[in-house]
Amino acid sequence: MLTTTETYSDSLLGFSIPARDARGRGVRLDDVVDVILSAHAYPPAITHLLGEALVVAALIGGTIDKGEGQLTLQAQAQNGAVRLLVCDYRGGELRGYADFDAERVASLGPTPELEALFGSGHLAITFDMNDERGRYQGIVPLEGASLAAACEAYFVQSQQVPTLIRVAVNAGVDGVRAGGLLIQHLPQGEQGRERLHVRLDHPHWEHVAILGGSVKDAELLDPDLSMEALVWRLFHEEEEVRVTPGEPISRGCRCSVEHYESVISGFPAAERDEMRDENGKIVVDCAFCSKLFTLEA
Repeated sequence: MLTTTETYSDSLLGFSIPARDARGRGVRLDDVVDVILSAHAYPPAITHLLGEALVVAALIGGTIDKGEGQLTLQAQAQNGAVRLLVCDYRGGELRGYADFDAERVASLGPTPELEALFGSGHLAITFDMNDERGRYQGIVPLEGASLAAACEAYFVQSQQVPTLIRVAVNAGVDGVRAGGLLIQHLPQGEQGRERLHVRLDHPHWEHVAILGGSVKDAELLDPDLSMEALVWRLFHEEEEVRVTPGEPISRGCRCSVEHYESVISGFPAAERDEMRDENGKIVVDCAFCSKLFTLEA
């Protein structure tokens, strides 16, 4: 496995194991996750939750080629301490936000279970593609120990693609660092065989899932361990592992005065008048970056 430039932080790495019909993505977020989370004073439980969601969004969104579309990950609760969590990924641009009941979250401690945070919520994964595929969405219950586990269920139930996702998040004195690994069995590897959603014990998938599942949180977070080295550490006994450097990742809040003017212009004049303050201006608060935008017209 030869590369000229190795991948460390704030960039995706793609890889495949041809003999096992498997593909994967790896990512470690450093400055990017810090910038996104610093827009709000999130408590530890939400910092960990949103950090995990940002990693998952980057891993899944990274399966979309640049310019082809956008991935949106949205978790919504009916009776949980977290009312809404949303992240999206488009062409290397990543953003995320969480709306929650601060008192209820504080009562749960620093590392609450997913069920305690969301109650009977659901997870929606939406692909907005710029081609004939258009927009398609899958919705699954927010069940399991983590958001990563809920996303694994989405791929099995909605796309019949066995998937393993591992995520680690650490908030230290030097900021937040998060990392993750996504591995899937390629659908085209199933031709001429029984569909894998019927046989989840396929030997190729079992083998890859065991090796991938052995990854440690410390490895996902280690700033001195490149993603290429991590993939090689996990799968070096395979006859061939191909790696493909992915796109760099940046905070991608697309807010601007021009953007909001375009959005507001779609409302009827009477509704726009109701939005104005005492100075006749419309002030928009961007939930993603916590900035105020004043619209003159």
